[in-house]
Amino acid sequence: MVVRKEDIHNLVERLPEDDQKTVFDFMQYLLNRSTKKPDDWERIDQVEPDDEPLTEEELRQLNSDTGYVTGEEARREFGLQVDLP
Repeated sequence: MVVRKEDIHNLVERLPEDDQKTVFDFMQYLLNRSTKKPDDWERIDQVEPDDEPLTEEELRQLNSDTGYVTGEEARREFGLQVDLP
């Protein structure tokens, strides 16, 4: 089934602003899903997982609140269009 772009545009225009954002996010998801991964990503997918345990320093950094940024702060700072936890 062929859908005219004008029909899609008209439907989006009729939605409340919050729902327009949802449509935008979903369309971005569809585009990202349909895009082929770069060759480097395919090589990364083939690499064996790193099962080396974390060092004490890495564990300390992981469990520290220093430098922690909330999803809302990241959205604001980077102008993201998605909701983050």
